[in-house]
Amino acid sequence: MKTKFINGVSSSPSMSLGLLVTENALQVQPDTVEEESCKEQLIRPDDQPDSDTRGKAYLWCREFLHGAWKSLSEEDFQITVIRGGLSNKLFLCSLPDGVQAVGDEPRSVLLRLYGAILQGAEAMVLESVMFAILAERELGPKLYGIFPQGRLEQYVPSRKLDTCELSDPSISVEVAEKMAKFHRMRMPFNKEPKWLFGTMDKYLSQVMRLNFTRESHLRRFNRLLSYNLPQEMDMLKSLLESTHSPVVFCHNDCQEGNILLLKGRQTSDKQKLMLIDFEYSSYNYRGFDIGNHFCEWMYDYTCDEFPFFKVDAQAYPSKAQQLVFIESYLREFDPGFDNLNEEDQMKVKEGLYVEVNRFSLASHFFWGLWSIIQARLSTIQFGYLVSERLLSCLFDEFVLDGDIGSIFTVK
Repeated sequence: MKTKFINGVSSSPSMSLGLLVTENALQVQPDTVEEESCKEQLIRPDDQPDSDTRGKAYLWCREFLHGAWKSLSEEDFQITVIRGGLSNKLFLCSLPDGVQAVGDEPRSVLLRLYGAILQGAEAMVLESVMFAILAERELGPKLYGIFPQGRLEQYVPSRKLDTCELSDPSISVEVAEKMAKFHRMRMPFNKEPKWLFGTMDKYLSQVMRLNFTRESHLRRFNRLLSYNLPQEMDMLKSLLESTHSPVVFCHNDCQEGNILLLKGRQTSDKQKLMLIDFEYSSYNYRGFDIGNHFCEWMYDYTCDEFPFFKVDAQAYPSKAQQLVFIESYLREFDPGFDNLNEEDQMKVKEGLYVEVNRFSLASHFFWGLWSIIQARLSTIQFGYLVSERLLSCLFDEFVLDGDIGSIFTVK
């Protein structure tokens, strides 16, 4: 999903399972606006921040950056707004053209201000540790400074991928390699795979206690409840418990919006991409991370009209496309893969193919439950209850022979 926000604030279930929902109550928004007339409320800030933010940004840059930043006057300090909102406000801080660099200091940095911190102190510490480690291992942007209100990051001239670009062979191969490197990391976090079903159990519990007053929402909600979601969850768990999938450190949200195409490297065959946004990262089942990525091939969230997304089931990667991704992944993830003969390599690839497509069902169920809760919680106008992700994983019989039509049977 691309709109993972609650009231405009980025959420992070990997850091705190209670962030979206609590055990006892939901903080809901008024259920009054008809979706047919809804339009997403975008904050369009001025190019310049307020004077207080500018002053603090200047001091942070002088404190944490070296070289020319140490002697830069506040009058020469350059800062512009990249994105504004209730959280994760982004600013570009730069040295003016007339100021010469003293050494290898960056000429521009990204200032990220957390704004309204709903995750809690523990979650912010975990995210900061994760970001620092990924930066040190060159799997994410460099980290120049960190402080309670935010951090200074490497500014990476780039753009986010479009959904259609995920199927580009050179891009898909590099995503596979980068995901494999991600999965090979050892991180100082709880290594039990609690994130996936721990979060879904909590989501399902909340969904079963939700209520809607808007007629169109209530109709769709009741339709979803008619599928006996607890029973479907049990069936899904049973299937996945019988599916071997190594527990690794997963990104958990490897979609086009979190993959940067680096400026100047668009025509390069390798190292033209960078993964970003690690809020959902945690130890989890390998199959979920890859399956979730494959699901994202189908969803385009750049639509301006309700429901603000499009689904193309035919865009789900074919078996041939998946095997190309899987082979690239295995060559990077397992050094012994190349030592296998062709027949054994195919067995390993086929096994991972089945594993991934079973866990793609969990991706649909996870974000499907999330969407139902968002429909009741979020002030962002989006067709959460129109989402087909939950329906995509409700199945009577699981069949897998390589085609999207047979990967899941919708009731």
